Amino acid sequence: MNILLWVLQVAVALLYLAGGGFKTFNPDDPAKQIRALPKGAWRALGVFELLGAVLLIVPAAAKWMPVLTPVAAAALALETLALAAVYARYSLKLAATNPLVYAVPMGLMAAFVAYGRYVLTTPSF
Repeated sequence: MNILLWVLQVAVALLYLAGGGFKTFNPDDPAKQIRALPKGAWRALGVFELLGAVLLIVPAAAKWMPVLTPVAAAALALETLALAAVYARYSLKLAATNPLVYAVPMGLMAAFVAYGRYVLTTPSF
């Protein structure tokens, strides 16, 4: 189970690094597509995702405050599923280019990592 959780953690971290980087350094594009959030909010969400992606890997790998890993995964899951609700409300059609298509699986994977690291594995403090 530990290997599966590490694979998921790395995959989720890479996805959040890509998405967070896009939202942080190019907030105009998501702000044009979904006008529910202003440009500054998209940038803040991007910074949050970048920080969460780093906290998914670094504390567990360095064995320094590994409790931050499930906390970061849970926070990212909540953020992504809330953002998926925004996507569902303001997106016009369900297509492959709709962010809702990948936001829901990303949020569920982050939730599984949080559950797995918090409940299924015994933390080594």
